Amino acid sequence: MTRQQVLDLYFLDARSKLIEVAAFLDRVDRADGGVDFRLAAFRQAMRHLADGAPRRAEKVLLALSDPTNEPVAKAPGKGAIGAWPNRVKS
Repeated sequence: MTRQQVLDLYFLDARSKLIEVAAFLDRVDRADGGVDFRLAAFRQAMRHLADGAPRRAEKVLLALSDPTNEPVAKAPGKGAIGAWPNRVKS
């Protein structure tokens, strides 16, 4: 596809998601509470969006992923938490 075709097809969807991320960050900023590693990891991952370097999706995914190869003995909770707590020190 051409750049124009990609923009025509995907721009409105990406625009919506960007506004959704901005609204999420506004809600987090207004809320009370302490530091959370997930927000630090999220902000670190967002830096890849603006750097202009190729493979942004891969870099964002890796910034939020557990880089270890060994399985954990026991899951720390019932479900996924979306970021690796040891990646970013809050």
